[in-house]
Amino acid sequence: MTTVSLRHARVRYGPLEALHGVTLAAPGPGLTVLLGRNGSGRTTALRALAGTVPLSGGTVVWDGADVTHVPAHERARRGMCLVPERRAVFGSLTVRENLGLAARDHTVALDAYPQLRPLLERRAGTLSGGEQRMLALSRALLARARVVLVDEPAQGMAPSVAARTYELLGSLDACVVVAEQRLPPALRDRFAIVYELRRGTVAFAGEASELTD
Repeated sequence: MTTVSLRHARVRYGPLEALHGVTLAAPGPGLTVLLGRNGSGRTTALRALAGTVPLSGGTVVWDGADVTHVPAHERARRGMCLVPERRAVFGSLTVRENLGLAARDHTVALDAYPQLRPLLERRAGTLSGGEQRMLALSRALLARARVVLVDEPAQGMAPSVAARTYELLGSLDACVVVAEQRLPPALRDRFAIVYELRRGTVAFAGEASELTD
């Protein structure tokens, strides 16, 4: 079991405050979804957990320890993996080289996304948006992280691949937190904890099955 949480977290971008005292907890193994429109604070909350944006107030807690001032690279070394929405792969490297940065054996990644197999010698920067998401998520699968944070994991993917992606994320032996604009269809019949953010505050907290359109 592992848990990451924000407690009364505040984040500022210059004079603007993006998170207004947000409290949420993501237990694992399991899936937690941060929902919200653009500007809601969902991506900022994800980055705050990862340590890529600093808090102006509140704390980040991981397995009972305050990691607010632990830098992002140290959180990564301890087993936290962030897959951002943009620039999640090394565009100048091939698919094979990108996978090699995470692990020598690529079998798990290529079993998860067999579409990548014929693309191994292609430079990642030449892939479509959906293919780049598959590659970024494959690297996260290979990392065997304790905490996996993903911003819009299925962006640019065909519906069948998106469903497969959430099946993979839901099966990980890890605390998985994803940020999405709306609840993915693949999660409507799967247990997931949901926090809906609006204008930097938590407007809803509960299970995915409790959400109404």
